[in-house]
Amino acid sequence: MEDRKKKYGQMGAARFWFVIWGMGLAGQICWNIENQWFNTFVYAKISGDVNIVTSMVMVSALVTTVSTFFFGTVSDRSGKRKRFISAGYIIWGITTILFGMTEYARDSGIGALVALSGFLVVLTDAVMSFFGSMGNDCGFNAWVNDYTDNTNSGQVGAALAVLPVLGTVLGTVVGGSLVNIGNPTVGTEHYDPSQDNYQLLFWAMGIFVIAMGLLSIVLMKDASTLKPNRQGTFSRQFLSVFQFRKLKENPNIKELLLACLVVCFFFIPFNFYFVHMGNWLIYDIGFTTGDMGLVEGVSLLLASLMTIPFAKMVNGQKIPLVVLIAVLTNALGLFLTFFCIKSPEDVNAAALFSAKNLPVFLCVFLIGTGYVLIMQTGMIWVRGLFPEESRGQLEGLRVTFFTLIPMLIGTSVGNVIIKNTPQTDIKYDAYNHVIDVPQENLFLIAGILVLITLIPLYFAAKEYGKRVG
Repeated sequence: MEDRKKKYGQMGAARFWFVIWGMGLAGQICWNIENQWFNTFVYAKISGDVNIVTSMVMVSALVTTVSTFFFGTVSDRSGKRKRFISAGYIIWGITTILFGMTEYARDSGIGALVALSGFLVVLTDAVMSFFGSMGNDCGFNAWVNDYTDNTNSGQVGAALAVLPVLGTVLGTVVGGSLVNIGNPTVGTEHYDPSQDNYQLLFWAMGIFVIAMGLLSIVLMKDASTLKPNRQGTFSRQFLSVFQFRKLKENPNIKELLLACLVVCFFFIPFNFYFVHMGNWLIYDIGFTTGDMGLVEGVSLLLASLMTIPFAKMVNGQKIPLVVLIAVLTNALGLFLTFFCIKSPEDVNAAALFSAKNLPVFLCVFLIGTGYVLIMQTGMIWVRGLFPEESRGQLEGLRVTFFTLIPMLIGTSVGNVIIKNTPQTDIKYDAYNHVIDVPQENLFLIAGILVLITLIPLYFAAKEYGKRVG
């Protein structure tokens, strides 16, 4: 009991876990909106051109990484996390609402605004990512790391793994329901995604994130162990993370970089298909937006339950084994998707929970299980190797391998695959432009390439064994 009081300080365990789940869920719902609904929004309201989605994802990845490095360094030097979290979340929610308003530029009929609508989408998403990273990536995540030690790492790791899934479940299920409200074509033979109600979604989720940002002002406390860490000038400290000689001072640097490579190799093929999965289910397979949300939400909810037994393995120093299981499970789901779900004839879009749709739920469950386990183990593995005095700054290093490199490479390759895959059924958006419909070959190529993760995993596991052995 004394150790817990010392660890949680003035917050106490109950408030700590409330903040973990509340702030974590708000952040993950907002990221889910960006990763899932921004892409379907672009296809429905702006243009069916996959180049806009790719540009949006790549610019967002760059901005997120820069923001994480910058504000991570600032928070380390100031010895403060809370102020960045609160401000970041509030602005994050506001910019989510502003993003949705870009559809009015496309509908305005004003030539200049119509021409700029694609640019406005990329710009507002970049601003959202900048402040979202300030509040969540280098703020909230570093704050959680300040409160994590060997006594709670498994539980915190399980929470951090479940939160993205719960965010996806709530974001997709609730989001799909909100989007379908007011669409007169839902339930008809000629469902039209362009009539979905995205304004309701973005306003609801934006207000929720703003509310959590305001609550954090009252509820959160910085860890008592967090102290200002100034290493010369700001620019010198900011650039130190890019200096390999400086990184070499970390005795676990080899294992840290190998663990980052493991996660990076997994998420590169992940970004082939993940940002396009919603549009694949809608435009290629034939589900409504709401049913697409249920397919992903139900499957990932079941996948999140897999973190419970694996939390014990993480605490039992078997992280490489969990990663191995994650990679193989993910690859299996990708291969089954390619071979079993090729067209609307392979599903029953009219009755979502019919037996014919079981393969869809199974495939998304297997893909999601691999994703959840990687998130659970990768976060704990990498963050456990950060030196205490540079946790905020090194979140930038984590984001580089977890987000930036995979998104830049993965979405670029996914774009090329989609653009060069013949369309079996030509579809048009609301403005009579041909839609770049994602095809099932994305899953086959991703399934093959994700197995390459086993190479860096072999070497990372050897370093892990040396350290914990």
